[in-house]
Amino acid sequence: MQLQPLVDALREVVLEQPVVHVDETPVQMLMPGTKKTHRSYVWAYATSPFCETSAVVYDFSLSRAGEHARNFLQDWKGKLVCDDFGGYKASFELGVTEIGCMAHARRKFFELHATQKSTLAEQALRYMQVLYEIEGEIKELEPDIRRRIRQEKAVPVMDALHAWMVAQRDIVHNGSAIGKALDYSLKRWTALSRYLDDGAVPIDNKWCENQIRPWALGRKNWLFAGSLRSGKRAAAIMSLIQSARNNGHDPYAYLKDVLTRMPTQRASEIAELLPHRWRPA
Repeated sequence: MQLQPLVDALREVVLEQPVVHVDETPVQMLMPGTKKTHRSYVWAYATSPFCETSAVVYDFSLSRAGEHARNFLQDWKGKLVCDDFGGYKASFELGVTEIGCMAHARRKFFELHATQKSTLAEQALRYMQVLYEIEGEIKELEPDIRRRIRQEKAVPVMDALHAWMVAQRDIVHNGSAIGKALDYSLKRWTALSRYLDDGAVPIDNKWCENQIRPWALGRKNWLFAGSLRSGKRAAAIMSLIQSARNNGHDPYAYLKDVLTRMPTQRASEIAELLPHRWRPA
């Protein structure tokens, strides 16, 4: 595919960053020689919202196996913002640092409060609301200042939340809904707390969830990918389209210009056509 060198260069940009977000979503794929579809997956790898460079790369794969994440990340050893999906565990064993998603932890309590009016869930949500209010105040600041304010304001809240969770876990029943919600956070506490020590790390993975949303919306219209090859081609094109959007470009104007220039663009100057560096000819 003509655009593949550009997508490969975009992947290199993402993996040059110390902080990377990842999320995945299922996409149906038509199996060769049959009229049946198979559940495949699209993975989104994105730079942090705190990063000066905005880029996202989609990777289409036949399954949700963790090997696909390892193949994409290869020898990258940065901080990976993700949910609790077990497929990332092998990467953590190879030196990648896990950054937990507070939004996932919060969701457990939010759903419990919404469905059962749980007062314990409401208490957890109040603690987390304070953490998010702090993030809202510091999101535009420099990383060093963001880290210092987190240490001053967020660490005491996290410590109080942890103490409260431990105390509640000792008195609620095993297997109860609130017990499961508490267990999710307590088992991942180290990963959930790491954002406090690095101002370049966000509190959650919402940014990447937003990056993968076009696929969740799109599959309602096109229903499935026709093959593995077409799925990978769509992932490549979508990588450029979404990255162009994130950098404030009109995707149509960007792709039209890039497709015109690619045949004569020197290989050493491919990076000039990346969405975050592109200027119209």
